[in-house]
Amino acid sequence: MPSSKPWQELSPAQVLTELGSDWSGLTESEVVARTRQYGPNRLPEPPGRSHLRRFLGQFHHVLIYVLLVAAAMTALLGHWLDTSVILAVVVLNAVIGDLQEGRAEKAMAALRTLLALQASVVRAGHRRTLASADLVPGDIVLLEAGDRVPADLRLLKSHELRVQEAILTGESVPVDKRTEPVAGDLALGDRSCMAFSGTSVVTGQATGVVVATAAETEIGRIGHLLAGVEQLTTPLVAQMQVFARWLTLFILTLAVLMLVYGHWWLDYGFADLFMAVVGLSVAAIPEGLPAVLTITLAVGVQAMARRHAIVRRLPAIETLGAVSVICSDKTGTLTRNEMNVVTVVTAARQLTVDGAGYGPDGTLMEDGRVVVADADPRLQELARVAGLCNDAELQHGNGDWRVEGDPMEGALLSFATRLGLSAGVLKQQWTRTDAIPFDTDYRYMATLHHNHQNQACVLVKGAPETLLDLCTEQRAKDLTGAPLDRVWWLAQVGAIAAQGQRVLALALRPVSAGQVVLARSDLGEGLVLLGLVGLLDPPRPEAVAAVAECRSAGIRVKMITGDHGATAQAIARAIGLEQPERVLTGVELDGLTESQLASVIPDTDVFARTSPEHKLRLVTALQARGQVIAMTGDGVNDAPALKRADIGIAMGQKGSEAAKEAAELVLADDNFASIVAAVREGRIIHDNIRKVIGWTLPTNAGEASVILLALLAGLALPVTPIQILWVNMVTAVTLGIALAFEAGETDVMQRPPRPRNQPLLTGRLVWYILLVATLFLVGVFGVYRLALAQGYSVALAQTMAMNTLVAMEVFQLLFIRNLALPRLTWRRLLGSQPVWLAVALVLVGQMALTYVPALQRVFRTEAMPLSALVLILGVGVLLFLALEGEKQLRLRLGRRGQVGQNRV
Repeated sequence: MPSSKPWQELSPAQVLTELGSDWSGLTESEVVARTRQYGPNRLPEPPGRSHLRRFLGQFHHVLIYVLLVAAAMTALLGHWLDTSVILAVVVLNAVIGDLQEGRAEKAMAALRTLLALQASVVRAGHRRTLASADLVPGDIVLLEAGDRVPADLRLLKSHELRVQEAILTGESVPVDKRTEPVAGDLALGDRSCMAFSGTSVVTGQATGVVVATAAETEIGRIGHLLAGVEQLTTPLVAQMQVFARWLTLFILTLAVLMLVYGHWWLDYGFADLFMAVVGLSVAAIPEGLPAVLTITLAVGVQAMARRHAIVRRLPAIETLGAVSVICSDKTGTLTRNEMNVVTVVTAARQLTVDGAGYGPDGTLMEDGRVVVADADPRLQELARVAGLCNDAELQHGNGDWRVEGDPMEGALLSFATRLGLSAGVLKQQWTRTDAIPFDTDYRYMATLHHNHQNQACVLVKGAPETLLDLCTEQRAKDLTGAPLDRVWWLAQVGAIAAQGQRVLALALRPVSAGQVVLARSDLGEGLVLLGLVGLLDPPRPEAVAAVAECRSAGIRVKMITGDHGATAQAIARAIGLEQPERVLTGVELDGLTESQLASVIPDTDVFARTSPEHKLRLVTALQARGQVIAMTGDGVNDAPALKRADIGIAMGQKGSEAAKEAAELVLADDNFASIVAAVREGRIIHDNIRKVIGWTLPTNAGEASVILLALLAGLALPVTPIQILWVNMVTAVTLGIALAFEAGETDVMQRPPRPRNQPLLTGRLVWYILLVATLFLVGVFGVYRLALAQGYSVALAQTMAMNTLVAMEVFQLLFIRNLALPRLTWRRLLGSQPVWLAVALVLVGQMALTYVPALQRVFRTEAMPLSALVLILGVGVLLFLALEGEKQLRLRLGRRGQVGQNRV
């Protein structure tokens, strides 16, 4: 295996020879052969639970223990039918719980696949981005700041590279990397020419060759494994589980007291009393609630993934519904991220470039006339800098051109091609010998090149303000240097940016042919400014609609960009921000105190020429005003702001691995509309969780109150314990789960953000539980007593009471779906397909239980006449009308109170 060699002892040339590779990378046939030999670059996953173990885990619940003890006791008492039904309930609950948990695990495993680590490689001379699992020994890998190292690499080329290796060495300080060989017996932390899988690039840029993959890497050999599937839970669900355990303890205590009370004071027979207490326990404890909440989360997470929003940390789901401010980057998020050079300015002329996409077709125009680029050597110099000071690559396939790398750099490559200089020819003529990668602190990129005529030059591109500080001359028409007219250039920058274009300056400086290393000190003087290019990245149409949706949802959108203020303002107008005219730049931010910033930030929606440090400060200032912040980011320096924000959102396409690690949410398409879609889904998920809780707790309280009142009053049970077992089982696994698939209210994005720390048991929910329990008592006991009064047998009266209980639960489900709606409509009343499917299943089960002789014997039921069915249906309708009437009365009183406050 390749990993067995001491790669740190070999020179880059020796390493490439040993691996049978070169700077142009492996061919496809070589990749196929090595994949077959070495397998995928994936660490062994931790062993998951077997299906049997997961199934047996469903029995590890305090309620199940109670039911199993009850089954044993009923068997000892000779109640074999009761024993069989209890065991059937236990097994069916386990089967359903196993299916639900399996679905949740599959949902999280699918999301982990979507978040697979990406790597930039060179294969057959072309740069490509692919999943790190596809790497093989001999692949040439490109590293940049923010990347996670995808495999063990021997560095071939490095520029100011520093790597965080704490995962392997425990050393918290980043390590400087070089390419020179070192001794083979050095510790991992001292192997400066190696980059190890799983470590993170802090700064700089490098090229390395893969020497080990998968379990053969250092991290694989010391036994570190990939993180397992995250448990599907959130703070609200965890809070609900704790609440359920305390409720279980309370109900079991109550059951014991009722057992003592019924036996000693009411002289019940122990067998019947014991079964009644078992029924009370099953009715009162929401044993199916955690499983239904898990399914609700799983459905919601998958819905978000379909909207290109991948949840990395599940508590983000709850926070999404409370977001009040979205701080978004501009390029690629609010805009298309399809850059094109549309304006060119030199010292003597201004031109426009006509062309779309990244292909070579385009026309250079000046005052409506076509310009031949070959006739102007200054344009040729511009094209040379645009094509060579560049790390991107254009690829053509299926009739379309696409960029491998930064879209802005892809636009510069396309611009050079449209001026007659292809990137391939340029790279053959001018060999890059060193480079200074782009850095947000310096705002420029520089490369050093040599040609075959023994000439050398430094090429620079970057922010105009930065390059104007570095340049001392500008290019004259005869290619000589002329004094730099800084005021004139700044006016040109402002004019281009005012049209919504991103402005870049291009410069160069001839150097000695003997210079092969480039340092920032080489750029301190002597640069010659060649000109400016204006790049246009139009707004996404869907982003315009998404911003409008945010405004209706009470969410403020703030654009934070490194672009020029005029460019940012033009895009802000196009996408419809609330305050596009007011722009605050990074320099102005630096001059504001915290109190001054707090006073201006609410009415400022555009922040230009900002740094990652400014993002962190803005997030902190907004949070100090009580806002819940979602912040986008893509660079390694964005990580602090992403961590600080309530919801950190990383870009899945252009984002660094460091940004993705710091974020709670990753956008697969880097689209602002996907952020808004995630917020919408987050609100829907939270609404559905609240609906599940709002249906389950009152339902269980209603079931329990029926048995509890009968025991306390010494009355015959209107519903037998075995029937309660059936009702609780069949409704929990049908009606409860149906709420997980609710599509959301039509006004979900017309409401203001919900309070973030909204308690689980609100006063309104407690009142609703008491109201429903009371109505259940009246309905079930009323039907039971009416049936006895009409001369029906006790068994038939209990059958009618049981079906009444189920009918009331169905109509309560129909009501809880529309609890948030101020006005009920027929469309909402008709419900959704999952709801009616669940109702149909319950109806079939109840009809079988009532009319099938075999089931009648088991559950002690009798066939009901048509009049009884009409009566039961009427009780369900009355329940719905009572709940809806109470809601309308409450809303009306609330509106009157609001009017009174406004008058005061």
